[in-house]
Amino acid sequence: DSGSIVAGSVALALWKDIYGLSDSFIGLIAAFSANAISAGIGAFIGGWLCDRLGRKKIYQYDMLFYAFGMLFLIFASAAWMIIAGFLLVGLAVGADIPASWSLIAEQAPDTKRGAHSGVAQVLWYLGPVMVLGAAYFLKPFGIDGVRWLFIHLAVLALALTFLRGRMKESQRWEESRATRTDKSAGIDWAELFSSRYVKSMIYLICMYGLWNLWAGYNGFFTPYLIAQNNLPQWAETVVPASYFAIGIVSILAVFMTLADKVNQRTLFGISALLHVVGMALLAVLPFTLPVVIVHILIMGIAGGFGAQSFFQLWSAELFPTAIRSTAQGVTFAVVRIGLGIWSLAVPALASADFHTLAWILTGFLVASGLI
Repeated sequence: DSGSIVAGSVALALWKDIYGLSDSFIGLIAAFSANAISAGIGAFIGGWLCDRLGRKKIYQYDMLFYAFGMLFLIFASAAWMIIAGFLLVGLAVGADIPASWSLIAEQAPDTKRGAHSGVAQVLWYLGPVMVLGAAYFLKPFGIDGVRWLFIHLAVLALALTFLRGRMKESQRWEESRATRTDKSAGIDWAELFSSRYVKSMIYLICMYGLWNLWAGYNGFFTPYLIAQNNLPQWAETVVPASYFAIGIVSILAVFMTLADKVNQRTLFGISALLHVVGMALLAVLPFTLPVVIVHILIMGIAGGFGAQSFFQLWSAELFPTAIRSTAQGVTFAVVRIGLGIWSLAVPALASADFHTLAWILTGFLVASGLI
């Protein structure tokens, strides 16, 4: 998931020069990337299939689909191939989210669910660190160097297909399925959209969705914006990678240590406040290297125990096993499709007046924290 997002962000400026892409087309790539609409659609389909067929089947075979999509990005010789590749990769990435998050939550001890969820977040943050670290050495070779980022992701996806085959199905899902009178029946949509669970889904969509409008910009557009603002070339990869590296430390030191022990709302509130302060820096001050570094430092610390970590944890805990993956898929779909629509506007806003964009993003983070 994260590897495909940042690999695309590294290639974005190169693709723009090679194919003469407009801001509108760059927005289109972002909108249909593994970061947004296609991931949302994949999450909805994958979540429903996870509750109907089991977590393991989806978790294993979605990686083949991922590798197939990567081939389009590896061999991209026209702009349409970039869109097609991200569309396919995004579908696989989306399907993987409810499968993996459900498996982790359902296999974790009840008193250590936050710590176990945090492991997934550490690995998610590790993806950009590895990809951006490799990009630092590969980007001087132009688009041919960047292709190796997509090649290595395709190879890893194929390896994961075999490794995941050795995993066991979720015992909670098997027990839930055993209680059904009709094993061939699908999920109970009436239960999913009952008052209780609709409220939970709306809450998650608003809390995480507004934060994710910032996160989508950060993950996909930061290297592009650094390049467009004529900052040092090394900063295009090192600065974004530093955000994720700091995030890993924060997850390990704060979220995994405290999420199962302290008031989670308080922990989230501190993170939300730090996010607002960090983003407001870019709204008030010029887009210079020192300002961006301070911004990344604050956001990295806050991100480790913020909206994404808690979204993973709460979206598992708020729903029963029989509809858990579908509920996660629905909420994730709405969030990512919303991000896709927002991404269409980001390049043009950034080109016209970055400070306006920064204030809008700050507003999104304020709203997420208040919710």
